[in-house]
Amino acid sequence: MVRKAVSSKQVRAEAIAGYAVWAVAAAVALVSARDYAGGWNDGSRLATVECLVDYHTLAIDKSIFVDVPRIGFDPNRPFPYPLDDPNSFAGTKDKVLVGGRYYSHKPPIPSVLLAAEYFLWQKITGLTARDRCDEFCYWMTLGSAGVGYVAAVVSPFYLAGLLGLPLVRRLELAASLAFATVAVAYVRHVNDHIILLGVASGLTLVLARLAQAFSSKGDESGGGNSSLRALWPRLALTGCLAGLAYTIDQGAGPPLALAAGAVLAYRSRLNVKALTIFAMAAIPWVAAHHAINYSIGGTFAPIGSVPEYFAWPGSPFDRQNMTGVWNHPTPRDFLFYALRLLFAPGWGFLVHNLPLLLTLPGVFAIKRRRVAEWPEAAALAGWCLASGLLYAALSVNHSGTCLSVRWFVPLLAGGYFLLSVLLRDEPRYHLGFLALTGLGCVLGAMMWAAGPWLEPDSPNFRNVQAAGAACWIAWLIWAAWPRRSTGVGGAWTVTTKNQGNKENVNNAS
Repeated sequence: MVRKAVSSKQVRAEAIAGYAVWAVAAAVALVSARDYAGGWNDGSRLATVECLVDYHTLAIDKSIFVDVPRIGFDPNRPFPYPLDDPNSFAGTKDKVLVGGRYYSHKPPIPSVLLAAEYFLWQKITGLTARDRCDEFCYWMTLGSAGVGYVAAVVSPFYLAGLLGLPLVRRLELAASLAFATVAVAYVRHVNDHIILLGVASGLTLVLARLAQAFSSKGDESGGGNSSLRALWPRLALTGCLAGLAYTIDQGAGPPLALAAGAVLAYRSRLNVKALTIFAMAAIPWVAAHHAINYSIGGTFAPIGSVPEYFAWPGSPFDRQNMTGVWNHPTPRDFLFYALRLLFAPGWGFLVHNLPLLLTLPGVFAIKRRRVAEWPEAAALAGWCLASGLLYAALSVNHSGTCLSVRWFVPLLAGGYFLLSVLLRDEPRYHLGFLALTGLGCVLGAMMWAAGPWLEPDSPNFRNVQAAGAACWIAWLIWAAWPRRSTGVGGAWTVTTKNQGNKENVNNAS
């Protein structure tokens, strides 16, 4: 992972490009954030934030997103939900009834962090969520989904730099994640999934920096005490991000924290002090999550996985359709459901994020090459697999009413790490990546217009998805044509029937 020396001109160009990536990502977040709750999901989260600050309780009964005023109650005040969605007029139904009071069943730590933002906003403006729910929604969306989106976009740019990719490839990766994936739609409203995407993207970047640092110390140090004195801030940041990830999503967060710990254990050669620093930074987040969760529902399991808490009048959830319990009649049903979550045109995650299709053959290419980043690649691939299987096993509702599979949005971080390694070591992937990114940008524009809680209702959307699948299959056929890697400068050898000799074709990117 050690980068080659670069000239001052290259350094300036990379710095300017980095500023541009930051600026574009921030501009997209500023323009995309909506000033209303898009549905039950973000209404539930915003209700907790409001009640924590205004009523000093986690119960959401008094929130404007639960106790919704009638339309026309005051023409000078905005409405908390879209006026064309009558389902939201009764307030969010993403809630549980515990001890006679309603609570959000979303993980509590993100709400606590957003409540701090709301407290500052309230002190500065003198406004409350009930007074100006439009401004409240906009700034809370910007401070959560917006921050997560910016972190998710800029991290691949710097990660690709650590991996040694040229500047053009780094910009292509950042633009691909920014505009050719579902991330551009999930930035529009408050949701845990793009927040976790931002945290996971930052965590992959920190893990790459740690791997580089451990390698640069030399074999003789081996992560010893002298090395740890210089690395402890990064180790603490790694633990902090892993612990925060654990609290954001109970399906994808814990496996990500375990994957980060496994990579650190390998890179540090099971150094006790390094692992202690990591654990001490992660434990406070984990402890706070379970303490707050227990104070609400009297259980260390997610309160959204307790069927009894959904037994309230008008609840749309029960033991048969809630997330967190096994509801598949047979293992065969489970398997087909898992495949549909990835490939089904109506919600499949991969057909909504076309560049990720390259990671399917790419995992085997990385395994075959045994690249220097194989521990990180293996851990992130394992995280994606474990999270996908966990959600497939404990759900039957395809993640509810939303764009694609919202639970899988954080997995973009692992996917783009793998893509970065592939674009560096496998030149033949570049053509497919550009083609799928181009088609993905067309999908991204339609997904952005629909937002995170709606699937684009257009035949053109399905046609572009079909074109992406056809493009991927065509690329697989082209890439399978006999080639032998030379391992030098990205060149590879092409063998044709018309030539008895082998000619080197410089295909360096």
